[in-house]
Amino acid sequence: MKYILISILATSFFIFSSCEQKGKSKKAKPKEKKTVVVPGFSADSAYAFVKQQVDFGPRVPGTPAHEACAGWLVKKLSAYSDTVIGQAFRTRTYDEEVRNGKNIIASFAPEKKKRVLLMSHWDARPFADHDPDPEKRRTPIDAANDGASGVGILLEMARHFQQQQPEVGVDIVLFDLEDWGPPSDLEIYDDKYWGLGSQYWSKNPHVYGYQAAYGILLDMVGAKNPTFPKEYFSRKYARYVVDLVWYSALNLGYGSVFVNQNTGAINDDHIFVNRYANIPSIDIIHIDPESSNHSFFEHWHTTSDNMEQINKQSLEIVGKVLMNVVYNEN
Repeated sequence: MKYILISILATSFFIFSSCEQKGKSKKAKPKEKKTVVVPGFSADSAYAFVKQQVDFGPRVPGTPAHEACAGWLVKKLSAYSDTVIGQAFRTRTYDEEVRNGKNIIASFAPEKKKRVLLMSHWDARPFADHDPDPEKRRTPIDAANDGASGVGILLEMARHFQQQQPEVGVDIVLFDLEDWGPPSDLEIYDDKYWGLGSQYWSKNPHVYGYQAAYGILLDMVGAKNPTFPKEYFSRKYARYVVDLVWYSALNLGYGSVFVNQNTGAINDDHIFVNRYANIPSIDIIHIDPESSNHSFFEHWHTTSDNMEQINKQSLEIVGKVLMNVVYNEN
């Protein structure tokens, strides 16, 4: 019995060893990590794109400046992307007026299934309701930082996408009528009056059944010495995207800009993209706890939100972080 047991054990060991070796021979080799060359981001070019928008004048819907800027944006994006759509819509603002808006959507490699959504708003606020001078609080603003800065960065990214396509498909959506919410002195607090273009697009995307792996919204990203904490709704709906972007920023040496701090809820376009389009989306937005202007950047919703507030280094930091995120997707 002892001999038989030893024979059985020896045979079992041989079979096991043979299977183990056989399994090892078939085991696939781990894939080598692909080296990604991320194009350089030109702060000068992004700045020029911001300035061009501001040069049209306040881009308030229904004005010649708004119409002229829309035409320029469509033309510029048409030169870079595979398809551009001007999504016209009508909506009712807080004052019960029906207004015309236009979301502008540029798509890169529309045939690719995996997609990344990049967003900003391109309209200008019709009311400088936080201006220090009460006489100016119904004056339209240039909206250099609050709108044009994000668009400028996305235009510069689009220029690079045309020259070197990322592994994933990309859609840039520029929302209209984001900033026609009620003036603060009216004390009307309802988020349905804000982000009217993103509300429309989220319920009526440019492609039926459109989906993206995630979305990133830029808002007020061009002022000097910005700080971008982790906004509440971004963490709630898309924590992994927050981690992805902030980790990329940390690796690039921008941990003091994309700060590892949580902040409260911001009523912005990403809410509606999360809520209605079900695309996990985050908001990169300048929050300054020491600001006297509701913790936003000091010139928020004032007549001084002009080109004097735009800083090339800030544009470059945000642009480089986003370029690294997008080009490292596969």
